[in-house]
Amino acid sequence: MKMEAYEKQHLRRLRAILPECAVLLKSNGDFPLAKPGKIAAFGRGVRHTIKGGTGSGDVNSHFTVNIETALLRRGFEITTEGWLNDYDDVLEDAREEFVREIKARARRNRSLAVMEGMGAVMPEPEYDIPLLGEGGTAIYVLSRISGEGNDRTPVKGDILLTDTEIRDILRLYRTYPRFMLILNTGGPVDLTPVLEVENILLLSQLGVDTGLAAADILLGKMNPSGHLTTTWASWDAYPKIGEFGDINDTRYNEGIYVGYRYFDTTGEKPLFPFGHGLSYTDFEISAEGITADGEQITVSCEVENTGAFSGKEVVQLYVSKPAGKLDQPFQVLAGFAKTRELAPGERQLVDITFKMSDLASYDTGTAAWICEKGLYVLRLGNSSAGTAVCGALRLDETAEVFRVRNLLGRPDFRDYSPAPVPADENIDEEDILDIKAEDLPFGEAVYGQEEEIDPLVAALPDAKLAYLSLGHFDRSGIMGAMSIIGNAAQSVAGAAGETSDILEEDGIGTLVMADGPAGLRLNQKYILNGDGKAQAVGSSLPAGMAEFLPGFAAFFMDSVANRKPRRGDDVRTQYCTAIPIGSAIAMSWNPDAAELCGDIVGSEMERFGIDLWLAPALNIHRSILCGRNFEYYSEDPLISGIMAAAITAGVQKHPGRGTTIKHFAANNQETNRLASNSQVSERAMREIYLKGFEICVKKAQPLALMTSYNLLNGTHTSARRDLTTEILREEWGFRGIVMTDWVINMMMNRKSVYPGACASKTVKAGGDLYMPGGPADFKNLMDALKSGELTRADLERTGTRVLRMVLKMKEAQKQ
Repeated sequence: MKMEAYEKQHLRRLRAILPECAVLLKSNGDFPLAKPGKIAAFGRGVRHTIKGGTGSGDVNSHFTVNIETALLRRGFEITTEGWLNDYDDVLEDAREEFVREIKARARRNRSLAVMEGMGAVMPEPEYDIPLLGEGGTAIYVLSRISGEGNDRTPVKGDILLTDTEIRDILRLYRTYPRFMLILNTGGPVDLTPVLEVENILLLSQLGVDTGLAAADILLGKMNPSGHLTTTWASWDAYPKIGEFGDINDTRYNEGIYVGYRYFDTTGEKPLFPFGHGLSYTDFEISAEGITADGEQITVSCEVENTGAFSGKEVVQLYVSKPAGKLDQPFQVLAGFAKTRELAPGERQLVDITFKMSDLASYDTGTAAWICEKGLYVLRLGNSSAGTAVCGALRLDETAEVFRVRNLLGRPDFRDYSPAPVPADENIDEEDILDIKAEDLPFGEAVYGQEEEIDPLVAALPDAKLAYLSLGHFDRSGIMGAMSIIGNAAQSVAGAAGETSDILEEDGIGTLVMADGPAGLRLNQKYILNGDGKAQAVGSSLPAGMAEFLPGFAAFFMDSVANRKPRRGDDVRTQYCTAIPIGSAIAMSWNPDAAELCGDIVGSEMERFGIDLWLAPALNIHRSILCGRNFEYYSEDPLISGIMAAAITAGVQKHPGRGTTIKHFAANNQETNRLASNSQVSERAMREIYLKGFEICVKKAQPLALMTSYNLLNGTHTSARRDLTTEILREEWGFRGIVMTDWVINMMMNRKSVYPGACASKTVKAGGDLYMPGGPADFKNLMDALKSGELTRADLERTGTRVLRMVLKMKEAQKQ
């Protein structure tokens, strides 16, 4: 399988960061292995290793390396081929039964099987295959997949372990001298029944070379240094305060107490806390001092490798804020840093810096971000449960740091507020720094800012102006069906969409968009038609989708866009690199690793003619049930924002290439995602669900942003001027374009009480592009313009932003 030079280079660069994305959850010193030898390998993930999730998060990479192949390449002798072959038979039968059940469910629900099956998790089947395998070392690779369109469920074979898995994992642990449980999952599973296992590796899903990373970690060629960015607990221990999965209304009753904020405050003990991660070596973290420069605080520490292997450590700083007018979690993450590779006995001084105003909380009473007076206790360590007090800050007066408006509406409940956290242990006066409120900044949002209209846009007739606010669509309607799978572009085969070509006669081209966020999702092969348009060769249907379509529908969706190559065709390839999934990148706790991933994607955007990458995705891991959590980073907004900003920086160092951060906002379930209503308080929205986006915008200025499908407090996010204009542009200073997610009416749940999104309402709110666009959306804009619901000035504003972004990016690409 011949690779091109760019593929080799990208994989070589990625391999260096893969161990940083894997988390060693438990270790007893039996690993790493001294050398390869006989190994008994069991579990679905040995041969069917999962590189990433399904849906728009999938990548049609040139190839992937499974764990079985990787072990053989590294010199292991696998002694369980018989077991692996028998398991394949079980898996094939289970898949056929699963597809039948999905189709039956669709008939019961009077829906499309392809909608029921999109992202649906096939539970791991039960089986009875003898555990026969020679050697002193065994591994069990437990795999789980999830994806766009469906949420996970707390059943055996998904969140919970099957009886077979429990039986086999424990039997292997008790039988073999050395045993490693490897988790090839994109999110948590309940490991309660197998916690006696002493070596557990969260390999995650690391893209093309997931298998090689596993083999190299077993051999110690790589030392895992990842830390969790989501709390792992038993299913019963996760809070049930907030709702999840209702097709109409989902109430975020838990307020700001998401993830570790809940566990640390209530004292509920998880299996593995937020920030947890071990190594083949050991580290000691020693606080060195705290300094203040105005409102900027620096916590210094020394990290020493006290073990026998080289490795990296993650230092985490948490702050316990004073609970006064506002209730507060026990602690929140304020900063973090990752060491370089430290040899045994080596030390490194590490500084973690933050601003006092970064610790502000949102007060709905005054519609302002405030820091309340009192003691801010600083806690240093390597997980949320593994910290020690290293000092404190004492703020003399309550400070208002940024005044805004309450904009987002009120849910029909009051946020959960736990009992006050007990007073902290005494802190020596010499370890307390006094901070003056007058040293904190003050700002105030300015709303209603006027925007200059471009003369070219002002001169356009109404129809052209309307087209400019829609994605480019085939006006014949033949290609409309392909939009359902994010394949609406006409310039690059398999790309998700593009802006309108309505101004091509004026010499102004389109912006082509490709899905993500684990790399570009394009068709692997294509030809150029006589008009220069790319046509896919072979199927462009995502894996696992075709089997849910009736035969005639699969034939239609393939034949209208794709065809088999003919003699004399110039068949071209566009092999894209699958990078680690979003949650894995975040578990590196290394912004440089995230930027490297963005740099690789940006390079391939240049190669294949992609202008906007529909990524990164940074929604909060509110519940482990969310089917798209693998795409997202964390339950914590600070990590989410920093990682998204780093990836954006990596992509946008390539002139004229941009990211599209998504999904804005409160998109935390896939169930009826086009019309579910997230009810969230203003404080929870601003502190938890919007904060990561704010950090990314202010640090990296992504060129685009995508609104989410869902409604927020009764109104579609795309139709909320308070989100897309007042908060995003006027409070945060966003200068890019805003597009919708791919709104396809046929995907609507018929039981929805809320209507679908609407093009005219999106434009009225300040959204620039209604995607992927279609004849019905054009008619909606023209009708709204005629009725007065939409003004020409509304269209001119969005058209100006689209036009200027196209010109800006195309000009940058020429340089």
